[in-house]
Amino acid sequence: MTEKLSGREVIFEFHPVGHIMRVSAMDTATLTEVVIQCPVTAGESTFKRNALLRLEYVLRKKNLIK
Repeated sequence: MTEKLSGREVIFEFHPVGHIMRVSAMDTATLTEVVIQCPVTAGESTFKRNALLRLEYVLRKKNLIK
């Protein structure tokens, strides 16, 4: 988990669509959700890392974290 999101609960969902994996990550404290797409071959750790980075970006943009 990224340093800014440590201590927060994040829920992940994985949905394969052909050769693409749609990954949803939701911060339970703010109910903010992001969706990213990755190649299925990338692996779960890559899915989670990229989704967390995107979630952190969105939370910073909304001024919900610093």
